Amino acid sequence: MAVKVILLDDEELVRKGIRMILHAEPDIEVVAEGGDGSVALDLVAEHRPDVVLTDIQMPRVGGLEVARQLAALTDPPAVAVLTTFDVDAYVYAALQHGAAGFLLKDTSPRELTDAVRVLARGEAMLSPRITTRLLAVFATGAVAPQARSRMAELTAREREVAVEVAQGRSNTEIATGLFVSQSTVKVHLSRIMTKLGAANRTQVALITHDAGLA
Repeated sequence: MAVKVILLDDEELVRKGIRMILHAEPDIEVVAEGGDGSVALDLVAEHRPDVVLTDIQMPRVGGLEVARQLAALTDPPAVAVLTTFDVDAYVYAALQHGAAGFLLKDTSPRELTDAVRVLARGEAMLSPRITTRLLAVFATGAVAPQARSRMAELTAREREVAVEVAQGRSNTEIATGLFVSQSTVKVHLSRIMTKLGAANRTQVALITHDAGLA
């Protein structure tokens, strides 16, 4: 089945360009698009997408609010913020609001389509140069000083899984490395997210990095 994508951007030309890139892939389908985040909930309810790509700055409802609203759904799609703004505050705010990805609009077509597939699998995707800077911020201990106490609520096995997630490994790779089934990994990850108050595995990775465990 094709990965279903919704595009949200107030610039029609940008939407058209992204749509052309994604439609060129046989396994990706753009099912709907909108010029403002105010239509996000209605479009998601109607089309049940796997991935929502949203601009961060739109006239009425921006990408941060879109991420927050969709993360609160029972079965939310993966949300990636796609923007021209290479600003650390936007990156961290987007991830805190539940986004699973942060991509810059100068991302290559190949990187964009690969990112959509990764997000559809329930994994995280950040532009490489953003990842480098974000990890540098965590290395300073400047973000979320309570991370260690939150991680202390996890069992030893859950901490192992959290570290694997923070290192960018997929559920399959984690299962192989820890000699458990993928279903067991999913159970652990669900418990980890509940204990940490994380909306997705990206937030699990951020908290784990900030706690100095990855």
